[in-house]
Amino acid sequence: MQYEETIVSEKKLPELVNVQENYFNDIKSKKIKPAKLSESISAFANASGGDIYVGIDEDTRTGCRQWNGFTNVEEANSVIQMLESLAPLSNYYSVCYLQHPVLKTYVMQITILKTNDIIYATNKIAYVRKNAQKLPMDTQEKLDRLKLDKGIIQFENELVRESSIDDVEDSEAFQLFSDNVVPNIDKEKWLQKQRLYKEGHLTVAGSLLFMDEPQIVLPKRSAIKIYRYKTSEQADRDYLDGTPLTVEGSAYNQIYAAIAKSKEIIESIRKLDKKFENVEYPEETLHEIITNAVLHRDYSIATDIQIRIYDNRVEIESPGKLPGSVTVKNILDAQSARNPKLVRIINKFPEAPNKDVGEGLNTAFKAMKRLRLKEPYIIENESSVLVVIKHEKLASPEEMVMDYLETHEEIKNKEGRNLTGIKSENMMKNVFKRLKKAGLLERVPGKFGPASAWRKVK
Repeated sequence: MQYEETIVSEKKLPELVNVQENYFNDIKSKKIKPAKLSESISAFANASGGDIYVGIDEDTRTGCRQWNGFTNVEEANSVIQMLESLAPLSNYYSVCYLQHPVLKTYVMQITILKTNDIIYATNKIAYVRKNAQKLPMDTQEKLDRLKLDKGIIQFENELVRESSIDDVEDSEAFQLFSDNVVPNIDKEKWLQKQRLYKEGHLTVAGSLLFMDEPQIVLPKRSAIKIYRYKTSEQADRDYLDGTPLTVEGSAYNQIYAAIAKSKEIIESIRKLDKKFENVEYPEETLHEIITNAVLHRDYSIATDIQIRIYDNRVEIESPGKLPGSVTVKNILDAQSARNPKLVRIINKFPEAPNKDVGEGLNTAFKAMKRLRLKEPYIIENESSVLVVIKHEKLASPEEMVMDYLETHEEIKNKEGRNLTGIKSENMMKNVFKRLKKAGLLERVPGKFGPASAWRKVK
């Protein structure tokens, strides 16, 4: 592996030396034993990733820190050897040597990505980062919890001992499926073949898909709660409007019922903006995010999905951390299904809620942009994922173009359309012309046709 070297500017030195130790950052002395350092590397890889800066000393009594880097990069070879020994970490870390501008010594920045697999330290124990701590997964129960969090083992395959084939005998969910997908099938044989039924019991996935009321056998972990708070502040029972709604049923029916009910409540909200207007969110956004919550939640956690509708936003909280190597930063590109059977089979239903597999969240984000609303944002909590859809307008196209040119030399029509969500070339051209008329933009000389571009007035 190639390792990068870079010189730290004097301006950046204090920021680097005093980096806050938290969920994503840690500092270590260069004197740390590689075996001990491997515990922190395991902890980051098994959580959401992060950066470790090796070569910064801290006085535990005063909290004062100082740069005490490696004399040369070869001095850190024992750390490199340890990193290379932690299979299967090889594709999930990078190293950059940060050189002091005056002392010419090096701090080693190790960037660790979240991994699909469990990474064990050299002592054969796996760790997980929590706040600024590393916690050992030193019991089978803790290790199993980590495997569920990462999606290595699927709770959807667990048998539901209270269930039987009778639960799907006359179910509306199975009838809808068989009428449209595989008519004239023997239920029991088909469910066995799909690994949704064995030893006389349905699995969790089989119950969610084909029981009309899986909540009977999976209580507190298979319903959706919808709350309406008449406020823009945080949840407070004083602002709760009526009794929370509980949406039950098979996964397929539950998704569509929750979308319809949420939409109905949202459309009843009016917002004061010069005059009262109805609050509106694109239906695709609600559809994709609620579908995502139902299909990718962790069903081993005995908590229902929560949809909280405020005056200015909707919050959808789904039990379980992001699976596999998925993080908040890469969620629009990475894919890792915690419940692959549930995802695969519900996709066969008529008008499947996840018909565009892999495009769900991207569709949700694009739909918000079309209405010129800010994109949703995603927060990963200790045991849940929260998606917040705010009713907040984007900046004007003109403001967005000028902000873009703060960090870029020029902007083309296509770049402007991607940035603002404007579809028409002519409409984007009019934005540039308005900025030109205001004396803020000028054409880049010598560029014509598709290459033509605009820049800030020199």
